[in-house]
Amino acid sequence: MKYRSEIDGLRAVAVVPVILFHAGFKVFSGGYVGVDIFFVISGYLITVILLTEIERGEFSIARFYERRARRILPALFLVMAACIPFAWLWMIPEQLRDFGRSVVSVVFFVSNFLFWREEGGYFAAAAELKPLLHTWSLAVEEQYYLFAPLTLAVFWRFGRRLLFWCVAATAVLSLLATEWGWRYAPAANFYLPQFRIWELLVGSLCGFIATSRAPRPNNLLSALGLGMILFAIFRFDRYTPFPSLLALVPVGGAALIVLYGHQGTWVARLLSVPLFVGIGLISYSAYLWHQPLFAFARIRSMGEPSDMLLLALAALSLVLAYFSWRFVEQPFRRRPIPLLPGRRTVFAACSAAGVVFAVMGVYASASGGIPSRLANPELSSREARLLASVRTHTLAVKCRRPGDLATRADLCPIYMPKDPKLRILVVGDSHSYAILPAFAEIGKENAVYHFGVGSCPPINHTSIQRGVFDIGVCEDVTRRQMQAVRDGHYDVVVMVARWSLYPGWDDAGTARSFALSPEGDPYFPSLAASRETFASHVPATVKDYLDLGVAVVVIQQMPEQQVLPQKILQQAALLGIGSGLSDEQFEAAIFETSTPIGVAEKRLAFAKGVLEKLKGDRVWVLSLEEAFKRDGRYIWGDRNGSYYMDRDHISAYGASFLAPAMTAAFADIEDSLRSQQAAGMAPKSRL
Repeated sequence: MKYRSEIDGLRAVAVVPVILFHAGFKVFSGGYVGVDIFFVISGYLITVILLTEIERGEFSIARFYERRARRILPALFLVMAACIPFAWLWMIPEQLRDFGRSVVSVVFFVSNFLFWREEGGYFAAAAELKPLLHTWSLAVEEQYYLFAPLTLAVFWRFGRRLLFWCVAATAVLSLLATEWGWRYAPAANFYLPQFRIWELLVGSLCGFIATSRAPRPNNLLSALGLGMILFAIFRFDRYTPFPSLLALVPVGGAALIVLYGHQGTWVARLLSVPLFVGIGLISYSAYLWHQPLFAFARIRSMGEPSDMLLLALAALSLVLAYFSWRFVEQPFRRRPIPLLPGRRTVFAACSAAGVVFAVMGVYASASGGIPSRLANPELSSREARLLASVRTHTLAVKCRRPGDLATRADLCPIYMPKDPKLRILVVGDSHSYAILPAFAEIGKENAVYHFGVGSCPPINHTSIQRGVFDIGVCEDVTRRQMQAVRDGHYDVVVMVARWSLYPGWDDAGTARSFALSPEGDPYFPSLAASRETFASHVPATVKDYLDLGVAVVVIQQMPEQQVLPQKILQQAALLGIGSGLSDEQFEAAIFETSTPIGVAEKRLAFAKGVLEKLKGDRVWVLSLEEAFKRDGRYIWGDRNGSYYMDRDHISAYGASFLAPAMTAAFADIEDSLRSQQAAGMAPKSRL
């Protein structure tokens, strides 16, 4: 195949935005689309090579996989080996355990499945701490390579034209699947091959076209392709539904350059600039190096590393990429070489290295992160208490029914005094679980029950689109909550949820992963429609409860944090508070990593505004975030522990920290209810 320098230049356009996106530079908010460009290039090159060999009668499946092994594994194994010492030194046991699992999954090229099953997703803060997160795309490519050569060879006998249209049909089906996937299974849609294969097949279709006709350079179409790629890089962001039909922008742009950006066009001249070509040549190694560098820098830092440090690490990834390309990639791709003279030796050496990594990964995982490697494997009581503070409680676990999470929602007694003054039912999503310890003092004189399930807000007659569960699950939960109130003779219903999640907040002009629609509406709503549903159905739900004769307390959502408190505490424990880390440094790290009040209020503004309008004679709306305010920020913890278990859920320690404010608020609510009952403005207590 004739060498095309502009393809290497296109690789540079793909890899640099990916690196800068992972470094956290917001101007490259859509830099993750570089992976999609790589998919197109890979599909194109592999198809051209395979079709050429098949047409000449030279196709060999063994030779194909040997080339893939020489191309991919040496540099990958080098980077994995380089990660291990830093993981050993800088990761606490829990982190090293998860790292070990990722090492095993990388060896078998199934890391996309591992990261799909883990919580948070690709864009979550926790993902920034995973050194091998980026290998998900290598796994998708390898899964494609597993089937592509055999499929082409087998179906070639039916004719080139039929094979082309079969590939096209498969690409269309995969594209339609991803349009469904971003709505209803966003994590699977991002990581799994059935939702990504169409991008590789677009490159494959380009390969079919390129091998069936002479090159057709076109300035206009190739320039349009480059413009589409740049638009996606600078205009897309983490809230863009992706991959979806919108992925046609970068994927289509890459295809236009591949088909029409040949030598002689303006785009080819630009992409053939030596700097772009040079970065393109080392792009694979650069892609491998950048994520571990950023992840270990973030793991090692108490707060977020500075922009200058991240920029320096981005540059370092290119330097390391050059050396690994020059001394690892290139020698291993030459054939024969002294160390690996034959195909069997190549496969044997790669298998042996894979076994070594797999054994190490299994050991790290099975041992719980090898705690014995730490200088003080048994953390001091203070450090252990700090790490324990991010954990949630188990108050409602006793009532969970066995089976799928969606079936676990059931009525659960939490605090049961002998002669309760009021019967209180707490309903909501996972935030309703988290806040239960704040009712400890209230529960000494009042009966407190819980009924809820995570990711199901207490909003009646509403479908959660792109939610955790299938349509209908959360609707059933809210119906059973209402029935519990009808049957249970409660005095107060407390509604708790991560309110801002469901209608979406307008941080980037688009909805987040969840959206709301009226029950029975099959269409995915726009951000405006989702907010309209929220604004109408939440008040309607409150009215439904009032009509049953109960008072309603709505608890505003706690401010969301920008970082994972657990990560800061883990680093503090590793450094050792009182020895390597002073109390002042620890508290400064907490303050610097806490969310500015303006940022938090922007995220919560819409939902908070809707809830504030609910206040009435028998409706209270409680805002408890004042307890967390410190000098212009919402603090996530103090020297004794974390108020949060993750970015948005209150920890057991945080809930106990809120208990005095909650107790005082409910004392006022109880007094008001008694006054209303005495004046005939509210039903008498049914106790």
